[in-house]
Amino acid sequence: MAQTFETVGVVGLGTMGAGIAEVFARSGRRVIGVEADDAALERGRGHLERSTGRAVAKGKLTEDAQREILGRVTLTTSRADLADADLVIEAIPEIMEFKRVLFADLDRVCKPSAVLATNTSSLSVTAIAAGTSRPGRVIGMHFFNPAPVMKLVEVIHTVVTDDGLADDIAALARSLGKTPITAGDRAGFVVNRLLLGYLNHACALLEAGVAGRDDIDAAMKLGVGLPMGPFTLLDLIGLDTSYEVCEVLFRETRDRRHAPAPVLRELVTAGLLGRKTGRGFYSYGEAAPATPEARQAASVSTVGIVGGGPEAATLATAVERAGFKPVVAESADLTPVGDADVVLALSDRPVVELAVRLPHPERLAGLHLVGDEVAEVASTVLTSPETTAAVHDLVQILDRTPVMCGDRAEFVVNALLYAYLNDAVRMLESGYASAGDIDTGMRLGCGYPAGPLEMLDAIGLEAVRDGLRALYAEYREPAFAPVPLLDQLVTAGVRSIREYAG
Repeated sequence: MAQTFETVGVVGLGTMGAGIAEVFARSGRRVIGVEADDAALERGRGHLERSTGRAVAKGKLTEDAQREILGRVTLTTSRADLADADLVIEAIPEIMEFKRVLFADLDRVCKPSAVLATNTSSLSVTAIAAGTSRPGRVIGMHFFNPAPVMKLVEVIHTVVTDDGLADDIAALARSLGKTPITAGDRAGFVVNRLLLGYLNHACALLEAGVAGRDDIDAAMKLGVGLPMGPFTLLDLIGLDTSYEVCEVLFRETRDRRHAPAPVLRELVTAGLLGRKTGRGFYSYGEAAPATPEARQAASVSTVGIVGGGPEAATLATAVERAGFKPVVAESADLTPVGDADVVLALSDRPVVELAVRLPHPERLAGLHLVGDEVAEVASTVLTSPETTAAVHDLVQILDRTPVMCGDRAEFVVNALLYAYLNDAVRMLESGYASAGDIDTGMRLGCGYPAGPLEMLDAIGLEAVRDGLRALYAEYREPAFAPVPLLDQLVTAGVRSIREYAG
């Protein structure tokens, strides 16, 4: 029979811990909140009162309901008061030694049947459980901030977790109005493992000079439909937190892509941690720069387009409507565009390979249309500054946001997106999370419009596989090599990875 967990303890009443306490109190359960001292306890009380007070102000709670919720929470500085708790969740700082000491004490204080849960976002649940006499009753229950609002809860089981316990905790999460996903005990679990790999990769592209901060953010927000760009999100999470999670991931995987980017280390060392310090990748509290207006592309009348198919035809139509003369050439014969003022290459090949075949290689730039709003503009080492500026302006005239980047495999959007999708397939292949849980985790945990496996199916398995091959050939980074499962599915003619995974 599933456990009901009527009395719940929460140790650590910072923003996250107080939010977790509120969630359980809202469900009608008795909550015992524990802090280290009276001052910390009062801060925790303040978090609870302000959070529920905001709900009252927005009309989401009545004042009577607020009093009932707060009345269910007992605040104390004594861990001994947790003796009768059915479940205790810790929400203390992400320092393994602190957690191991706490769990050893909880093991001593709590009744044998009690479940001890950690809200860690990345540390090993197995290592935490190993310091207790009840490792089978220790589990991960990772809420997302702010806990009363975010719907996702990651339930993390270990190799020694009691049979049925993960199911009981998942059922408990559902009773709280949350959506649980279940995963094995791997660094970063589902959401942070996928998210931080992607964010760290964005830092690497920035450091390599492939594209600038604003261009990368615009590419992923406007081109892919993510809630915010990677650098805006890093500043929101906190660069110190991001750095530490990357360190945890790297210690487990030894994957170079998880090694924190040097720019993260530099900013963290300088104390520039993002929004919480007023400066990170961006500076906060300053007026935002004015958005530049589109202007006439200087000295351009004829626009050459290298490429074929519907995309080239659509681009030619848009160019003509904007008042320019389009000239289209297939990649095999570039003669028609030889005298064009600028040449736009719609090609999967390195753009410079086409540039050297033109009488005026300095006039060519790569162009990748992303969705309905973005166009990536790739300049080669031969592209002149005048051409780069002209194509930038032309893209604006075409009512798209230009993302300026170097002539590198898959430019910006696909370089970041395909590597992230490959990580999701790797996670599925390893068997420690289901396809549904992987997609649900990224949709609910990060607010993404679709999960990674849903995105993969929408783009096409073969297109992503081929893009990854191009990335691997360019960067020689093992993490970019298509996961064997993806390669096998394409070879077998499977069109949907979610249907394959059931």
